[in-house]
Amino acid sequence: MKTRPLGRTGIAVSPYCLGTMMFGPAGNPDPADCHRIVHRALDAGINFIDTADVYGYGATEPIVGAAIKGRRDEVVLATKFGGPMGDDPNRRGASRRWIVTAVEESLRRLDVDHIDLYQIHHFDPATDLEETLSALTGLITSGKVRAIGSSGFLAADLVEAHLVAELRGLARLRTEQPPYSILARGIEREVLPVCARYGMGVLTWSPLSWGLLTGKYRRPGTPVSPGRARWGPRHMTDEAKHAAVERLAVLAEEAGISLTHLAMSFATTHPHVTSVIIGPRTLPQLDDLLAGRDVVLDDEVLDRIDGIATPGTDTGVGYRPAPLDDAALRRRPPRDRGAR
Repeated sequence: MKTRPLGRTGIAVSPYCLGTMMFGPAGNPDPADCHRIVHRALDAGINFIDTADVYGYGATEPIVGAAIKGRRDEVVLATKFGGPMGDDPNRRGASRRWIVTAVEESLRRLDVDHIDLYQIHHFDPATDLEETLSALTGLITSGKVRAIGSSGFLAADLVEAHLVAELRGLARLRTEQPPYSILARGIEREVLPVCARYGMGVLTWSPLSWGLLTGKYRRPGTPVSPGRARWGPRHMTDEAKHAAVERLAVLAEEAGISLTHLAMSFATTHPHVTSVIIGPRTLPQLDDLLAGRDVVLDDEVLDRIDGIATPGTDTGVGYRPAPLDDAALRRRPPRDRGAR
């Protein structure tokens, strides 16, 4: 498998990144089977593995660490912090207090002496970016972390982070991890251009759009897993998405490839996308994804995809800033609404 530069870090990574959210209680509870998935991916040329402390609430990182034992030098290892690791409000977010604790816990669970890419899992509005970047800069200086990145940041968040880093002489975010698929193209409008301007690598997740682009869920009402039903109820039942999937399935058939391979090839085609995160739960799922790595979409097929899913937009329901759904965030308190 060929490699691509991870932004301007000097690190080379494969176009596929092995995501591990399905390792452990949320997906595949058999550590030995998860190890086989990791080894198969490494043998196939995937050198990039992404995980997070919150996956399995601490159960996934030890599985990943054990799987790469003896092959650590082959792996560009990425993990994330920021998700809630318990009920304590201080065991989450992007404060210095939590970062210095979270990194030590991840290093211990992974059983490694450094992390290649340490990412802020979510933007933390309660913490100044200067506080966060200062703490992360210290981790780079100490050798515990090689590069830092973000996940799910808006374009404005990325610009602010780079401005803070430049003004304060702090380490810069080197990567961003957003969702991206044929049905979720909103990042093409602002996030990807900003990443390109700052020389950031981009590792995207959910190329199969929560499984919709596997063809398994062809119409609303098809039974879905408890996880999908819990985390994406609007997404999995959205009429516009299902209508697009029907048209894409026809396109894939006419192109002589599976819908899954159409979706994966599309995600790796964008010039600003460095690596696409795949999240297999089983070895057969991984093998199917690897079988499509040689698929290349020509301009005619890509043009037809553009006609089904408009560039720069999300099909059906997509990201909505919190103030659009929470009236309290777009209205001053009654006592403070007057001009005098």
